[in-house]
Amino acid sequence: MEAIECIKSRRSIRKFTDKPISVKTMNDLVNAAAYAPSWKNTQVVRYMAVTDREVMDEIADNCVMGFKGNAAIIKDCQVLMVIATVHGISGYEKTGEPTTDKGDRWEVFDAGIATQTFCLAAEAMGLGTVIMGIFDEQKVDKAVSMPAGQKVAALIALGYSDTDPKPPRRKDAEDLLTWK
Repeated sequence: MEAIECIKSRRSIRKFTDKPISVKTMNDLVNAAAYAPSWKNTQVVRYMAVTDREVMDEIADNCVMGFKGNAAIIKDCQVLMVIATVHGISGYEKTGEPTTDKGDRWEVFDAGIATQTFCLAAEAMGLGTVIMGIFDEQKVDKAVSMPAGQKVAALIALGYSDTDPKPPRRKDAEDLLTWK
């Protein structure tokens, strides 16, 4: 799949088939996502694939701040990918001092790049994804037993798509681009 075609064809998928995703496919996907750029190549993003239905139900029922849309998606997907970052590295020097006035915001920036790279790789591999941001970080952290020093950045529902959503209207370059 060509890169521009992949970018334009990726959609947020909220309904999935019951077809399982193989361990090899998941490994290939994370290996591809690992090529996402990061602050000084620190590679602080970590991926936790949740397939345990009890844990997924706990997250759906108690960790999405009552948002029924996310709860339904989590109960329907084959894998819930928890995107996490190793905290306190991205944006900092080895001495622990922040390199810029952005502090730990670089960590979130790195997570965003890695999350989009993951979703584009999934699209290229025939998988559907939706990035979910409405969740209680501390509750998800507890539900998945997040390793010490890592922070939950995003949730991605993953599976084989059971829908074919139409693309939403996008703004043109004339609306998005300014020149100085």
